[in-house]
Amino acid sequence: MTGTPANQTPADARRAIPDAATESTWEAPDGHVLRRIDWPAGGGGHDRGSLLFMPGRGDAYEKYLETLQHFYLQGWKVTALDWRGQAGSGRLGFDETTGHVEDFAHWVDDLAAFWAEWETTHEKPRVIVGHSMGGHLVLRTLTEKRIDPAAAVLVAPMLGFAGVPLPYWLLRGFGRLRASMGDHRRPAWKWSEKPGALPAGRQHLLTHDATRYADESWWREIRPELVMGPASWGWLEQSVISMRKVMAPDALAKVTLPVLLLSTSADRLVSPRAIRKAAKLLPDAELFEFGPESAHEILREADPVRDRALDAITRFFDENAR
Repeated sequence: MTGTPANQTPADARRAIPDAATESTWEAPDGHVLRRIDWPAGGGGHDRGSLLFMPGRGDAYEKYLETLQHFYLQGWKVTALDWRGQAGSGRLGFDETTGHVEDFAHWVDDLAAFWAEWETTHEKPRVIVGHSMGGHLVLRTLTEKRIDPAAAVLVAPMLGFAGVPLPYWLLRGFGRLRASMGDHRRPAWKWSEKPGALPAGRQHLLTHDATRYADESWWREIRPELVMGPASWGWLEQSVISMRKVMAPDALAKVTLPVLLLSTSADRLVSPRAIRKAAKLLPDAELFEFGPESAHEILREADPVRDRALDAITRFFDENAR
């Protein structure tokens, strides 16, 4: 499925793969095949550098075509990759809709291996953007010194869960207990009364923009392989283990490159408090926090929020990735 000409506007790219982009796959060192999309050269008549985008839990890159086209038209050579076990990169659980992973380290290994190959064909400055779980995994990979971008942007990174003021060790104990009470690949929460349907009220957790929210359902109808529901109890336990690892002060101290964190105080999925803490502990970090005007998916919000977020990212890269 292709779109209109390569210079199509970002909005026109929301429900069509732009002609400038190419969908393909990448084979991880262990043979697992991950889906990717690439804009092979910067648009807008100039070369800005290379940008890698990593989506959140349950996401597919189709949800961010509008934003990826925006970066392309700014001159970036853009790539996005579906995480192993979701969207077009297969599944790791016992069914086709539950999101599962045995260890977040597998995703860190994938990102590190992909980056090592990607950087050989993508010019400097090389930057990375991660949303939610993707932001968490980007930050973890940085703490482990496995990738070396010029700068990083973390959009609503998953560094803690909203509304759960419990220490990581206690959350892990709860997750481990529930995972042990049956198959740890089973769903950790209820999805919808209608199999495959998005649960009622979900939009309010993600975005105030009903049309952008509807894009996800549109793509899921066109490409049923993108459908994903709840995470598994195993995923929940491993997420807490990984968040505790990432949020350790000595780990964050190792990330010396410039980092921009975008957050919203109204987030009902990830913890704004944890994001603020990370911003204080990172050696070279900037925090841009929205209020109740924004829900979790900042880059898929209504234009007043989304435009401010994109302007902040542009300024940040202009100042730190030249």
